[in-house]
Amino acid sequence: MTSPAMAPDDPYTILGVKRDASAKEIKRAYHKLAKQHHPDLNPGKKAAEARFKAVSVAYDLLSDPEKRGRYDRGEIDASGAERPDRAFYRQHADSAQGGKYHADSGVFEEADLGGIFADLFRRGHGEAGERANFRMRGPDRSFTLAIDFLEAARGAKRRISLEPGHSIDVTIPPGFKDGQILRLAGQGGPGIGGGAAGDALIEVRVAPHPHFRREGDDIRVEIPVTLGEAVLGAKITVPTIGGPVALSVPKGSDTGTVLRLRGRGIASPGHPAGDQYATLKIVLGGKPDDELEAFVRDWAPRHPHDPRRAMVQP
Repeated sequence: MTSPAMAPDDPYTILGVKRDASAKEIKRAYHKLAKQHHPDLNPGKKAAEARFKAVSVAYDLLSDPEKRGRYDRGEIDASGAERPDRAFYRQHADSAQGGKYHADSGVFEEADLGGIFADLFRRGHGEAGERANFRMRGPDRSFTLAIDFLEAARGAKRRISLEPGHSIDVTIPPGFKDGQILRLAGQGGPGIGGGAAGDALIEVRVAPHPHFRREGDDIRVEIPVTLGEAVLGAKITVPTIGGPVALSVPKGSDTGTVLRLRGRGIASPGHPAGDQYATLKIVLGGKPDDELEAFVRDWAPRHPHDPRRAMVQP
């Protein structure tokens, strides 16, 4: 089986890497492109959103050594779906039809295969003329769907194309995790001899968020605060997956202080909502002005403190 030609949807082309690129080079290219085209950084730009999702699908395939190897060998296509072994189908079709069956496109349709195998496995029994058909469930089909972090956290509806001319709306439940499988019953390959259709198995790939990080049903986020807010305390507005909320910064907070927002995490079906944990990070916001420098220069010698003391203890 030959390797697929470089096409517009080729994952190497999408990520802008060579076919012999290392895993590190592929990861570096993905992070650069994901950051550049992330929907949160390009609000309202459909082209950027489409590009971001294409980059996520390409990375999902190439970051998995097994999938990458199968793609390079031509066993699966750029979406991760199985490619039919044409030589195998043609050999068995010719055998079943005495060498007279040919498809104009060179690829046998599943409906044609169903008829061939139904004939092969049909057996007569009982009274003369009575037939019992061999029935077989259709094959499952595998797909990959890239969604962004907030779609996975909140839940979403997406329209996907299972094959040319056949699209379907799917509902992604809130709290869906990266790598989970969404099963669409009866949307796979057709059955043989009247057997039930297989299922469509959609592996959901969740793109990273520039600020939020998921831990179970909890959300972690780093929140920058000014020196004044940390020293004097303040009420600030912070982002959550459900929208901005108010957060009280205690007086005398330090970098690394963790504040909890109860119930602001992931709300998975059948589970209570997780929490959001905001880790404070003091940001000066540029070079200190003369007044602040003069204050610290006078204040620091009278308040000696070594925050690294515990780190250098023998």
